[in-house]
Parts: sequence; C-alpha cells; structure tokens
Amino acid sequence: MSSAAPTADRESPGDRSPEYRYGVVLLLTLLVVIVVIVAPSGAPSRATALVIESAALLVAVGTARAPVAVRRRRAAVGGLLALVAVVGVALSVVPRELDLALSGAVAALIPVAIVGGLLRLVGERGVTLQAVAGALAIYLTFGLVFAWLIGFVARVGSVPFFAQGTSGNESDRLYYSFTVLTTTGFGDFSAATHVGRALAVIEMLVGEIYLVTVIGVLVGNFVGRQRSR
Repeated sequence: MSSAAPTADRESPGDRSPEYRYGVVLLLTLLVVIVVIVAPSGAPSRATALVIESAALLVAVGTARAPVAVRRRRAAVGGLLALVAVVGVALSVVPRELDLALSGAVAALIPVAIVGGLLRLVGERGVTLQAVAGALAIYLTFGLVFAWLIGFVARVGSVPFFAQGTSGNESDRLYYSFTVLTTTGFGDFSAATHVGRALAVIEMLVGEIYLVTVIGVLVGNFVGRQRSR
C-alpha cells in the first residue's frame, strides 16, 4: 500500500525560508539615515525616506519566521499600505503629525520583522555575517524611531524641543537622535523639555545596553568562529 499523501499542515519545499537578506535591510536602513540627513526638508524627501523604509520592512518580512504564504500576504498588504502612505506624504495630503507617526511605525516594524528570522538564523547556522547585519539594522532603526518620535513630540508641543530655541528639521532631529543613541553628545543640540530629556535618557540606555549585550555578543561570537576555522 502506498504511503499517505503529505498532510496539509506539513511544510513543503515551497514553504521553506528564503535566504536571509539582513545585509540588504542594513544597507536600506543606512540609506534612509543618509537621505534624511542630506536631502533638503520637504514632502519629496520625506516620501523618499518612507519608500526606502518600506522597502527595508518588506525585505525583513520576506525572511521573517513565518510560512511563505503568510510572508507573501503580509508583504502584499504592507506594500499596498506603504504605497498609499507614500503618495499621501508626497502630495502633502497627510498631516505632518500622521506623516511622522507613519514613518515611526514603519521603522519600528522593521526590528519586529527581523527578530524571529534572526533567532532562527542563529539557531540554524550560528552567528553569521547576515546575523550581525540584522542586529546592526535593528540598532539603526532605534535611531530612526526616536528621531520620528522626537519630531512628533516637537510638532505637538507648544515650546521648542531643543534648548537652542528651535525644534529643528528632520535632518537636525535624526542627527540629534544618533548622537544620543551613541552617547556622543556634541552639545550643539540638547533637549529643553522634561519629555525630551526623558526620551534622551531612554534612548541612551537602549543604545548602550543593546551595544554591549546583543552587538557585543554577536560580534564576539562571529570573530571567534572566524578564528577557529
């Protein structure tokens, strides 16, 4: 008697995870940072940054810890929502507060999409270069998320966000966010309000703890594997 056909819940070859592309996610996230800092402020620049952010999210979803059918469905829905958001931002029909919230949400979803696949990758293959790239991409998204959050707080606040008497533009806020995240603290921008200072403390703690734990452990293991070969 022939063996029974595979059950519906058994994973077929088409359901296996694709190759990990966290290096691509890292490059796209870094490109967002560069575009926001270098490009002139305005709707076209914000729309461009949102396009790249959305692309990074879709790539991260493509290697998430889920069956291929689920990943494709999520990518299709996410792509459609991103297209609507980008058009709205480019045409300036989306309020600035919603614009900042959308950008922050997309940035925050990138590490959420990465984590499951990253854990699976480390479990299957150990610490690889792709795993390190994924962890670094998460680190960069922290700076982006806090920058968009700072922009939202500055937008709805009644006083300038910075002690220098200004709330800055997207470039200023992202620059400030990364000086806080890395605890560089040049001093050309500093938070003026209690909310701003609280955000700065949280971002500093997140950045330092993540660097000395997650990044430190992964890089140490990766270097150790390379030396043992």
